[in-house]
Amino acid sequence: MRLSSAVSDIPAVFWPRRFLVGLVATYAVVWVWAAWAPIYRFDWFLENILTTITLVVLVASYRRLPLSDISYILLFLFLVLHAVGGHYTYSEVPVGFWVQEALGLARNHFDRLVHFSFGFLLLYPMREVIIRSVTHNSFHAGLFAVCINCTGSGLFEIIEMIIAMIVNPEAGIAYLGTQGDEWDAQKDMALAFAGSLIAFALIELAVRTGLLDDYLLPPASQIRRKRHVS
Repeated sequence: MRLSSAVSDIPAVFWPRRFLVGLVATYAVVWVWAAWAPIYRFDWFLENILTTITLVVLVASYRRLPLSDISYILLFLFLVLHAVGGHYTYSEVPVGFWVQEALGLARNHFDRLVHFSFGFLLLYPMREVIIRSVTHNSFHAGLFAVCINCTGSGLFEIIEMIIAMIVNPEAGIAYLGTQGDEWDAQKDMALAFAGSLIAFALIELAVRTGLLDDYLLPPASQIRRKRHVS
């Protein structure tokens, strides 16, 4: 069983890809739920700025660089986690309180889970883009993806703080969700880094054992040429 899916025959529009349509429809339902009466409306708005940008990029790049089903699944899972965090605010997600009480923790760790997921879930899509656009060397692509992921995690923390302080300093406290931890940003970045390293190791293991075949991921230029000819 291969963990990747071929992308060479993907149609120029995503409607024929029923699996992808299902993911989009499911996420739309989750997003509407999250947007309907969130705990803090302004915090929800701030959380969705980068989400909106991400979705626009995914839609705009689909014709030139469609991703594999695995990448879209991982992106879907991360966006769902983020939608839940945006609805309740990360520091007040109910399941986080349940885990906090069950394990006797000092804080709600749902935000930590999402930052870890930023590295763990998003490394594969990042690596796929690099494999198909920059280099077909698995190790180099994975290492480059780890670097980009860590950079993105750090930039997110900076952008998050700037947006919170400029737009609404009072709402910014809930948006940042530090829960009184002055090292919150550094811990978040460390978790994203750890998640990306674990994903990198698992992907390399899958490649070397034959479970993952990067040759099912042709260069984006090859897909564009094929569509142009057809």
